[in-house]
Amino acid sequence: MSSQHLEKVPVWADFLNNLLNRPILQAPGKRIIKVAWWVNVGKIAPMFLFYGMMHYYNNFSTAAWVYLGLHGIYGYCWLIKDLGFRDHLLNQKTSILGAAIFYLALGVGYMSIGWLFISNHIKPTNFELFFAICLHHLGVVLMMVADGQRHFTLKHKKGLFTDGVYKYTRNPNYLGEIILYTAYAFLAGHWFAWLVIFVQTFVMFIPRMYIKDRAISRHPEWAEYKERSSLLIPWALINGRAIRDLFNDNEENK
Repeated sequence: MSSQHLEKVPVWADFLNNLLNRPILQAPGKRIIKVAWWVNVGKIAPMFLFYGMMHYYNNFSTAAWVYLGLHGIYGYCWLIKDLGFRDHLLNQKTSILGAAIFYLALGVGYMSIGWLFISNHIKPTNFELFFAICLHHLGVVLMMVADGQRHFTLKHKKGLFTDGVYKYTRNPNYLGEIILYTAYAFLAGHWFAWLVIFVQTFVMFIPRMYIKDRAISRHPEWAEYKERSSLLIPWALINGRAIRDLFNDNEENK
C-alpha cells in the first residue's frame, strides 16, 4: 500500500502523542536509561508505597489489603511479562530528565488513586470488592495475553495478525490496561481517580492506537480487518456478531 493510502492520524491524536512523548523521549541530557528500566521501577514501587501509606494512615482494613494486593502485585505481573516478551519499543533510551518527567506526568496520577483510597479509609461493600477484583483480573489477563500473542506471532510470522484476542479489537492490550486501572478508580470512588483514567485513555492510549493504525494499514489485509474490528471496544462481542461469525465458521467447516 502506498503512503498516500495509509490511514490518516487525526490531528488531535498526533498533537497529543507528541505532547506526551517528546518531553519524555526527547528530553535534554544523555540517553542512558532504557524506557523499560524506569517503567519497571514504576511498576514495582506501588507495593512499597501503598504499604507505607497503610502504616502512615493506620489503615489495615480488609479493603486496604485487597487494594495492595491488586495494585501492588500487578507490577510483578508486568515484570513477568517484561522478562518473557518485552515490547521492543521499551528498549528505547531516554535521559534521566525524561524519566523524571514520566514519573511526574503519569506516575503521580496513578499513585494518587491508591493514596485517595487508603488515606480516606474507603470501605467498599463486599460486592464492590468482588466487582473490582473481577475487573482487575480480566484486565491483567487480557493485557498479558494480547502482548504475548503479538510478540510470539511477530517472532515467527511477519505481517498483519487478525485472529485471537485481536480478532474484534485492534488494541486488546490497551483495553486490558484501561480495564485494570478502572478497577482502582472504581474502588477509590473519587472524581480525580476517574480523571486519571480519562487522561490515560484519551491522552496517552487512544493517540497511540491511531498511530498504530497508520503503521499497520500498509498491509493488504487492512481494509477487511478494519471493517471487522474496532479501534478499542470489541463491539462484535457485545452486539452478537461474534456469535454469528462463529456459527458461520462452524457451518463452513462441516
